[in-house]
Amino acid sequence: MLKVRVIPTLLFKEFGLVKGVGFDGWRRVGSAMQAVKVYNMREVDEIIFVDITATPEGHPPDFAAVDELADDCFMPMCVGGGVRTLEDVRRLLQVGADKVCLNTAAVETPELVREVGQRFGSQCAVVSIDVKGGPGRYEVYTHCGTQPTAKEPVAHAREMEALGAGEILLTSIDRDGTMTGYDIELVRSVTDAVSIPVIASGGAGSYEHMAQAILEGRASAVAAASIFHFTQQTPLEAKRYLNERGIPVRL
Repeated sequence: MLKVRVIPTLLFKEFGLVKGVGFDGWRRVGSAMQAVKVYNMREVDEIIFVDITATPEGHPPDFAAVDELADDCFMPMCVGGGVRTLEDVRRLLQVGADKVCLNTAAVETPELVREVGQRFGSQCAVVSIDVKGGPGRYEVYTHCGTQPTAKEPVAHAREMEALGAGEILLTSIDRDGTMTGYDIELVRSVTDAVSIPVIASGGAGSYEHMAQAILEGRASAVAAASIFHFTQQTPLEAKRYLNERGIPVRL
């Protein structure tokens, strides 16, 4: 069995890190470089770095910021926000990203997912799926959770896998920042539908929530932000807890 990953998520807005609830009410939580240095010391499996203003404001990825972070980042880094073209992906990889996260572009120009996989390898193509709603009424949203698509997450995930996505980052917008637990039903519906790894995101408030996403939701990895920003809980302690539950992790 593959090792389960615990992945901190860094959301970047106007020169600093932020965290909100339900993709709204953003509050500043420090600098990206400071967070990267802390996570280096804590030996996390990888990090996800997303510029949440790039797509809504129509500007490209901040290649200079990614370049600067990558110089001090000693773990795999997945970068998203504002990625629209194969050239954006090429430049992000060139400045130090290991994977690129596609969200709005995967809906608007799905062929880009195939092109990224063919050109750079499927492991590089992470498709982010942001979801609102509950069982029977789940809907995919784009543009940082502001625009409904009428797409259903299971069908969208299957389409992305068929196009060559190497991984799905699945986020419950309704659970985001609440620390009340992942939407296990949403996670399980997608993990049952695809054979590629699914990263559960949105709602982690305890190590037990992470275990539930893995054991019940069958997620291959868990992403979290608030739990690491606002509590004393750490990725390393999370992995120790998961290890005690019999879940294979890198320690």
